[in-house]
Amino acid sequence: MVTPSTQTHTTFEEFWPYYVAMHSKAATRWVHLLGTLTGLAVTGYGLARRRRRLLAGLPVIGYGTAWPAHFLIEKNNPATFGHPLWSLRGDVKMIRTMLAGRDRELAETAEKWLAEHRDAA
Repeated sequence: MVTPSTQTHTTFEEFWPYYVAMHSKAATRWVHLLGTLTGLAVTGYGLARRRRRLLAGLPVIGYGTAWPAHFLIEKNNPATFGHPLWSLRGDVKMIRTMLAGRDRELAETAEKWLAEHRDAA
């Protein structure tokens, strides 16, 4: 299994294909998307209604749905554990790509990285 601790990256551009590969299954990507958007909605509602408790919606719902998806669907560890800031940036880029209707591009990037790193996977 490829884990964040077994991968070294010096730039986000180098990290990005690895990050996408750790989200190789469409179900994992969609759980991330739905969890993040739901978390954003709850946080936005909390801001609009001045309900402080709801401000934790994004991290709690976002990570609360994404991490189990890694363990249960993808069978890997979240990249957040090894690269928290790049993972956050990767989440944003992945979700933007999906919202732009380019999920297939992510699948292709994941397939390519996994094929090139079969020994590590």
